[in-house]
Amino acid sequence: MNNKTISSALISVFSKDGLEPIVKKLNDLNVTIYSTGGTEKFIEDLGIDVVPVEDVTSYPSILGGRVKTLHPKVFGGILNRQNHDGDVAELKEFDIPQIDVVIVDLYPFEKTVASGASNQDIIEKIDIGGISLIRAAAKNYADVTCVSSVDDYAEFLDLLETKNGETSEEDRKQFAAKAFNVSSHYDSAIFNYFNQNHEIPSLKISENKGKVLRYGENPHQKGFFFGDFDEIFTKLHGKELSYNNLLDVDAAVNLMLEFKNDAPTFAVLKHNNACGLAQRDTLHQAYLDALAGDPVSAFGGVLISNTEIDVATAEEIHKLFCEVVIAPSFSDEALEILKGKKNRILLILKDIDMPQTNVRSCLNGILVQDRNNITDTLEGLKPVTKTTATSNELDDLIFASKICKHTKSNTIVLAKNKQLCASGTGQTSRVDALNQAIHKAQSFNFDLKGAVMASDAFFPFPDCVEIANNAGITAVIQPGGSIKDQLSIDYCNENNVAMVMTGTRHFKH
Repeated sequence: MNNKTISSALISVFSKDGLEPIVKKLNDLNVTIYSTGGTEKFIEDLGIDVVPVEDVTSYPSILGGRVKTLHPKVFGGILNRQNHDGDVAELKEFDIPQIDVVIVDLYPFEKTVASGASNQDIIEKIDIGGISLIRAAAKNYADVTCVSSVDDYAEFLDLLETKNGETSEEDRKQFAAKAFNVSSHYDSAIFNYFNQNHEIPSLKISENKGKVLRYGENPHQKGFFFGDFDEIFTKLHGKELSYNNLLDVDAAVNLMLEFKNDAPTFAVLKHNNACGLAQRDTLHQAYLDALAGDPVSAFGGVLISNTEIDVATAEEIHKLFCEVVIAPSFSDEALEILKGKKNRILLILKDIDMPQTNVRSCLNGILVQDRNNITDTLEGLKPVTKTTATSNELDDLIFASKICKHTKSNTIVLAKNKQLCASGTGQTSRVDALNQAIHKAQSFNFDLKGAVMASDAFFPFPDCVEIANNAGITAVIQPGGSIKDQLSIDYCNENNVAMVMTGTRHFKH
């Protein structure tokens, strides 16, 4: 079993929260406590004896506290092998105390970066002594227990109380694993701060918050989510989110961010694509018109609003079976209505910035790209036809383009009066995408006369604009860039169709 009874502990922490009961318990167990600086004073103020590390090293804290514990007598006490005769002899020869427990909580580097602090303040929060103590103690888990974070204080206290100061090798190995998790995450955060522009072609991803999901995309696949869900959402109600829920929620949030601070906008998503979206003077009407885009696909979908959900909207939503409802807020009455179905997941979307890097697995590696931060605007449109788009058509073109940007390629989006009429999604041919969209719009009784069309990429031939024109579409938005752009422009000129180009492709694979 290789059990060890704790007789000495070195404590050097940033956060003192939860430390007091540990110190008191160690004192009750007659454990000799070594400490430095602010932690030393904290322990003294509790009326508990503490040995200053300076008394062990015969060397003061120097360089404004940058060097306190970096000394052979400290690290010798941690790294010695208690079953090694040579190590035991050297401890005695050089008067080095045995250290059985190391308790460290590192300087808050990530929090300092997130606070917008100056570079100098951030650099000062790179812990040197603490990270060294962690690595040493964790390496020597055969003899030493390493408590590496305030998050582990409670677990360590429980261990002290239940085992009366005795630890097994398995206990120490588990704390060592936690310690290397802390140290690797800490170093990753520091590297990413220094490599913000990716000058060094190396990827460091570290997430300390992980959750086991019920399963992955399908029941026979394991699934996990690594990330801080609570940083983005406040969950108000409902069952646990699944792997597929999370993918749909991600798609919904990124889409609705295009309409942040706009008039009331509501979207319904299914399988990562919008099947309904509308913008109106009231959220209630926006929801009804979004639902009308495809009331069949809306069943079991994810719903999202850019403004508070009120009673009238909640009453309509409550008639629909849906998995998730997301909004910046819910009125009290709306919340009570929507809680009427116990499994319905209700999320408040916080006002935060989404990550600026997209990451996904590919083959035996990882693909990384910048977030697509370009949103087409009226100012950026380039008219290329004799027929110019009307003011309403221009508004609809931008509206359709925003949806198109967040729809799986190849895609065509048809819109009219700031309502999604239909999309053709994930097709191998742009003509197929257009035909799919037209068929779907007509099946739900949309009149496409005067509607607009958005394409996520250029038209290599005039076939799409011809099909669209025959369906009643009067204005088109596309990035342009084909060597045969003029063919589509010529067709539009001959048939009084307005076309604008953006110069920006929005593939979403």
